[in-house]
Amino acid sequence: MNGVSFSPDYMGLHQSGELRSRGEAMWEIYRECRLCPRECKVDRIAGEKGFCQASSTLKVASYNAHFGEERPLVGVGGSGTIFLSHCNLGCVFCQNWDISHGGSGTEVQIADLAGMMLQLQEQGCQNINLVTPTHFAPHIVMALDQAAGKGLRIPLVYNTCGWEKSDILALLDGIVDIYLADFKYMDAGKSARYSSDADSYPEITRSALIEMNRQVGVAMPEQNGLVYRGLMIRHLVMPDNVSGSAEAMQWISSNLPLDTYVNIMIQYRPAYRAHLFPEIDSFVPRETYSEVVRKARNFGLVNLDVDV
Repeated sequence: MNGVSFSPDYMGLHQSGELRSRGEAMWEIYRECRLCPRECKVDRIAGEKGFCQASSTLKVASYNAHFGEERPLVGVGGSGTIFLSHCNLGCVFCQNWDISHGGSGTEVQIADLAGMMLQLQEQGCQNINLVTPTHFAPHIVMALDQAAGKGLRIPLVYNTCGWEKSDILALLDGIVDIYLADFKYMDAGKSARYSSDADSYPEITRSALIEMNRQVGVAMPEQNGLVYRGLMIRHLVMPDNVSGSAEAMQWISSNLPLDTYVNIMIQYRPAYRAHLFPEIDSFVPRETYSEVVRKARNFGLVNLDVDV
């Protein structure tokens, strides 16, 4: 693979039958859904819907080679991005609100998802990048098992908001190659205000990042510039210090390796319902962003992806 020898861990689990077993075990969670921290405990197999508004019917908004992700994920062929419909976090400033809040997308079967993975690999994509995967994790694992049996061999990227339960992450141990996780907030009041009462976001996400790092370690590019394994953190700098950026950088430096990959992002723009919250209905000044980068470096973080 571009001169790098790589074999995904999920292949061993597929060959042993463990991958299928985990998928089946995760599927049973749908009967009293507790896949995410909201723990709605609805019977999604019976068609009931919790906060995310997803039943046990898989919905995909789009799939394609995406070139707007982090450079170590894109390479020449792009990241094989599969956007899943619905979301369990519900941010008021979501730029993909039609997918996350509106649930736009097409209902597909597990075999269809496996086919998408294989098609993206055939197109030359560097990885399979599952966007907003938490509420469809059982489908993903079962589709991955089918795709692995038909020749899928590229890394699996779990592109998450970061608000993940450690017991569910444990079921993904050895399945996910790259965790691409948001680290949105340090303050419970802020996460509750801007992400639909998710006041547990800071605490749970911090624990999740530690578990992700335990599973896959530090994301370091190979000689071809691509990452095949590891934790990649995204931190979006927001207006009015909503994201607690300096505190987030300090926490990462104190609780994770100093060479943890951290993408400090300046892409925030008011979207969806942000206009109803005056404090976030604006853009982030370049000086504010630069100060966050400076503090991250002062805290000793050395593997930063920054907009300079």
